[in-house]
Amino acid sequence: MQRYETQRRKAYILRLTIVQLSMTLCGMLAAYWVDDVEGMSSVFKGALVALLPHAFFIKRMGVMRAGRPSQAAMRLFRAEAGKFGLTVALFVAVFVAAPPSNPTFFFYAYVAVVLTHWLTPWLMPKNVNA
Repeated sequence: MQRYETQRRKAYILRLTIVQLSMTLCGMLAAYWVDDVEGMSSVFKGALVALLPHAFFIKRMGVMRAGRPSQAAMRLFRAEAGKFGLTVALFVAVFVAAPPSNPTFFFYAYVAVVLTHWLTPWLMPKNVNA
């Protein structure tokens, strides 16, 4: 049973990552069409601020491997706290060190990548072979 759940989670994370990267690429192309390279860099920065904490959360939570369910709540708390802290740090770093030329594109990309989790019902495989 544990092996099936681990495979199912891996398939979901792979699909979610593909969708997030596809949204980032589409956003970058649209921004290039509207605002040239500056818009593309703003979209890229916004997507990166969303993607890096998400990857940290997956790694910290141990979603990709089977584990003991007794420690799941503590892992969830620590992973979520780390994700929040990393998100705040990345926002500060982006706006202090390399401010986006178009904040609108930056925030649109950030929100679009974060909201891809709403696609969860359609991304979950029905079986392992999907």
